[in-house]
Amino acid sequence: MGINTERDVEANLQIGPTDKGMVRLFVLAGDLEIPMDFHPEEAEEIAEELRAAAATARKVKTRR
Repeated sequence: MGINTERDVEANLQIGPTDKGMVRLFVLAGDLEIPMDFHPEEAEEIAEELRAAAATARKVKTRR
């Protein structure tokens, strides 16, 4: 399975700062909990990647 494989899974994503100065992405899907902590600089890099992916996705959507 790759990034383009669709799945019928419902999940909740929460994003916020921790009391340790990290940025946490918290994924909750059914009984599965995945906490992922990042240094602020790493979180900014992830945010840049999300923005770039969104821009590319917009271009793909407008071509169809």
